[in-house]
Amino acid sequence: MPKTGVNDPEGEAIRGGLLSLGYEGVQRVRAGKHYRLRIAAPESGAARATAEEMASKLLANPVIQTYVVESVTIAGED
Repeated sequence: MPKTGVNDPEGEAIRGGLLSLGYEGVQRVRAGKHYRLRIAAPESGAARATAEEMASKLLANPVIQTYVVESVTIAGED
């Protein structure tokens, strides 16, 4: 997600579209990306650490974006 205070033209375009469709209560939209990764690791903590490292090194731009690793599941459970 874009950090607070960072311009989000995609979110503003979405907001404009929603307003034009009659959703007058929409005050703000922030647009972000969602990645789903499958990581081979000996346990969930190692997989989470790898996902955090990937996000900080490549998947997110730490200057203008924030990221969250939301869940880790055992392979075959997704």
